[in-house]
Amino acid sequence: MSLFDDDRPLKKTVHDIGSDLSLLSVDELSARIDLLKAEIVRLESEKAKKGASRSAAESLFR
Repeated sequence: MSLFDDDRPLKKTVHDIGSDLSLLSVDELSARIDLLKAEIVRLESEKAKKGASRSAAESLFR
C-alpha cells in the first residue's frame, strides 16, 4: 500500500439496474437501497416541478 492511497477520491456507490446482487454484503445492499430511495425522492421532486410548470403553462391557454 502506498502513502498516496489516502489521497484518492472515494469511489461513489453506483447501482446498475439488473446487476448481480449475489456478491454484495447486507451493508452494501442497504447502502444501495438508501441510494435508490434518495434517487426516487429526487425524481419525484423533479416530476412535481415539471408538472407544476406544465399546469401553469396550460392555464395560460385556457
